[in-house]
Amino acid sequence: MFSKFSALFGSVPTSPVLVWVYLVFACGFEVFWALSLKLTQGYTHSGWTIATIPLAVISTGFLALAMKGIQMGTAYAVWTGVGAVGTATIGILYFSEPAGLARLGCIGLILLGVAGLKLAQGQ
Repeated sequence: MFSKFSALFGSVPTSPVLVWVYLVFACGFEVFWALSLKLTQGYTHSGWTIATIPLAVISTGFLALAMKGIQMGTAYAVWTGVGAVGTATIGILYFSEPAGLARLGCIGLILLGVAGLKLAQGQ
């Protein structure tokens, strides 16, 4: 089974730009996974509950591809940071979660940290 995964992921093209594209897709699927998790309402809605599984697998699959060319710590921090910012933004916009100055400032700090990690890649 693992040899099939190795063959599949080993043949995926990577380049310095493409690994960042993979990371962007990983972040997007991470946000959709978190949204679907919210919509399960404690795993009481079967459709959304079932949706969480492939979204999590796809998200981590793209993360794994991104890590072929991005340092693990950077890739993971960007993935969780963008996921947190995206999820918080959806919460504010669609679920009436609070958008106080302190909360928005912290979201901004996460974005600054993600940008800093991208700029520091390779140092």
